[in-house]
Amino acid sequence: MSATETGIDTRPAPWLCDPYSRALADGRGPLFLRRPDGWMLRLDVERWCAGTDAADESVLERCEGDTLDAGCGPGRMVVALAARGRRALGVDMNPVAVSRAVEAGGRAVCASVFDPLPGEGGWRTALLVDGNIGIGGAPGGLLARMREVVLPGGLLIVETAAHEVHECVTVQVTDGRGEPGPPFPWARIGPRALRWCARESGWEWSEAWQVRGRRFAALRAPRGNPAPGPVRPAVTA
Repeated sequence: MSATETGIDTRPAPWLCDPYSRALADGRGPLFLRRPDGWMLRLDVERWCAGTDAADESVLERCEGDTLDAGCGPGRMVVALAARGRRALGVDMNPVAVSRAVEAGGRAVCASVFDPLPGEGGWRTALLVDGNIGIGGAPGGLLARMREVVLPGGLLIVETAAHEVHECVTVQVTDGRGEPGPPFPWARIGPRALRWCARESGWEWSEAWQVRGRRFAALRAPRGNPAPGPVRPAVTA
């Protein structure tokens, strides 16, 4: 499923802007997503660039087989999976993020989740953590795309907002000091809205949990109703 078919705007410029790349290179913020009304959501760059914490470990413990991390950032999840001897691949549009992931010992490619991906249709598990359910500003379209990424019966682990919210807005990446990046669509979604979007996108609800204030849900792709498109084996390590 292409970005055009999902109605999602995936122009790469927002996540290639200077504030984001600079924060990743430095390993620290401040960095925010800013709405047109001035409200800002702080992005936890320091946590992304650190090792995995207890909440991350709760996700890693549930990963089944080959795992793809969509929007992997600096790659802490794929690095942790590799350290466990697991086959994993990160996908991110920012080359600084991909470089950090590779330098830390993970596998990662510079691409959009809506691009043709290595092993597409053959992944046992896919991850949308750190707010990445917001990619493209249309959670339903993104969930439909992820059905094409995993095997029939595959697992998708999604991190939701910590509270009940469902908003699709235009935001800009900013460090609060210099020129912000270009505007782009983004979404925030809580557990209840995710359950509804998952059902509409053909996913089966498996479980939900929270650790240290972060909330997650596991979704299962139907075994007898695969998404259209070829199934290819996952990449080898």
